[in-house]
Amino acid sequence: MTASAHDDPAPHPHATAEEVEAALKDTKLAQVLYHDWEAETYDEKWSISYDERCIDYARGRFDAVAGDQPLPYERALELGCGTGFFLLNLMQGGVANTGSVTDLSPGMVKVALRNAEGLGLSVDGRVADAETIPYEDDTFDLVVGHAVLHHIPDVEQSLREVLRVLKPGGRFVFAGEPTTIGNFYARWLGRATWEATTRITRLPFLADWRRPQAELDESSRAAALEAVVDLHTFDPSDLEKIAKSAGAEQVHAATEEFAAALLGWPVRTFEAAVPPEKLGWGWGRFAFTGWKTLSWVDEKLLRHVVPRGFFYNVMITGVKPGN
Repeated sequence: MTASAHDDPAPHPHATAEEVEAALKDTKLAQVLYHDWEAETYDEKWSISYDERCIDYARGRFDAVAGDQPLPYERALELGCGTGFFLLNLMQGGVANTGSVTDLSPGMVKVALRNAEGLGLSVDGRVADAETIPYEDDTFDLVVGHAVLHHIPDVEQSLREVLRVLKPGGRFVFAGEPTTIGNFYARWLGRATWEATTRITRLPFLADWRRPQAELDESSRAAALEAVVDLHTFDPSDLEKIAKSAGAEQVHAATEEFAAALLGWPVRTFEAAVPPEKLGWGWGRFAFTGWKTLSWVDEKLLRHVVPRGFFYNVMITGVKPGN
């Protein structure tokens, strides 16, 4: 299967209320509208960068679930690439030499390719459905994704496609997927923080801490779509079963972020609710240092006593049979 860049649809960054209403009943339309909507501001919203901080983060996720691998892989694909965060940082971290990115959102593919060009990385991209990946069999040495599987209606079908485009012996690594228990407490914390922040900033003496109402309304509309595009949460053992059923070997899931998630979700929600100029270097340092410290607590202490299903993120890896 082949596709060319000029066949890709153009980004559609501003959905109307009518389009949002239609998307509530059509998950794939919702995926496109939501992610096109978010594409140009996504890196800022999630504090994504392409420097040492996020290179170390991406490489850390890869190593945590895949273990020690002979590197680099020659050609890698990122499924549901978003702005290219995972693959581009993995390439900078020595995991792959060349790359391809796919996403259902034209806006995200556009930004990912722009980011790759800015970094001087050899990457091509296509707008594509993860359930029908537009590349030939046995094309890639590695397929990766970050926070993508929970958006895909048929996860097992997508993993079959991943295995199809992998070369025999090729590996996939997916990270950043929400666990069922983790998603419950993270969403609760996020909603509580949003409600508290937007209520308190209505007070006259805190008015300059409140985003313009139009921005808050747009965030609420985006949140309505987010509820539609987030299709799954995963029990780690169940995700392993899905990967094995798709045909993968050497399947292994790992989890991370328990204490770190309890801080991270309120922090990110607060950042989305107040004007960015109010949060200076000191806030950024607090947020990052706090996350790093609690991630250390998770890894060194809590991982040994808390069941893996209670952690927020699940990662999974597997290998295509052969070779």
